[in-house]
Amino acid sequence: MNALSGELWPYVVLALVGFLPNEIWRALGFFAARGLDEGSEMLVWVRAVATAVLAAVIAKLTIFAPGALAGVPLALRLAAVGCGVLAFHAVRRSVLAGVAIGEIVLIGGAYLLSP
Repeated sequence: MNALSGELWPYVVLALVGFLPNEIWRALGFFAARGLDEGSEMLVWVRAVATAVLAAVIAKLTIFAPGALAGVPLALRLAAVGCGVLAFHAVRRSVLAGVAIGEIVLIGGAYLLSP
């Protein structure tokens, strides 16, 4: 119990408040979607809306950057998004490749531009 009062309590709070509530809904969604046809019009529409919302969030974070990201020049943020999109398409639509390359460009560029 002494460890929880010291260094580990933020991680316990993060798991209880941030991780577990989301995982419950993900698990329920997994079980609820077991019999659905992936090609149905409804699921195609849901996937399109989810993609549009994600694109809007990325655009908002890129153009109206909050916090420390605001210190990174807009041109570098746009270049990182562009490189991420190119990597996504170049590596057989791999989200991991797109995110990794975008982050590498963003962090590397910010490091090179820092005084």
